[in-house]
Amino acid sequence: MSDYLPILVMAALVIAFVMVSFIVSQLLAPQRPNSAKQAPYECGIVPEQEPAERFPVKFYLVAMSFIVLDVEIVFLYPFAVVFRGLGAFGLFAVAAFVLVLLVPFAYLLSVGALEWGPVRDVLERLPGPLLRTDAAVYDPNADDADAVGDARPDVEAA
Repeated sequence: MSDYLPILVMAALVIAFVMVSFIVSQLLAPQRPNSAKQAPYECGIVPEQEPAERFPVKFYLVAMSFIVLDVEIVFLYPFAVVFRGLGAFGLFAVAAFVLVLLVPFAYLLSVGALEWGPVRDVLERLPGPLLRTDAAVYDPNADDADAVGDARPDVEAA
């Protein structure tokens, strides 16, 4: 336990410094808001009207997915360097690590979080459902293909 004491003290000092910095900046900062300070500012262009729409949530999902996969790649580099020395245990540990990070990625793909514009059109032209949870299921007892969402229009019901 005494080995971790310096780390705990450093963590406590960092948290205390951050909290004190926020409190002091709120107390000492001048509070004189005006319309120019409250206006959004981006790339040096002053907006003349409100934006037509907000950023979609998909933008943030893609950004967070990128960060997760980027962190995964950063952790895979050391494994690649010492792969032969780790043996079977290292292989199973990295396989579990990759599986834990790729399952949420597969979920994002299945719910369509990464489908943007033209990509959606390409995926709709593919012959079968790809990890889609809302895909229509073929029912051989249905009278017509429209009742099941044209899942298999080439097969007629018996």
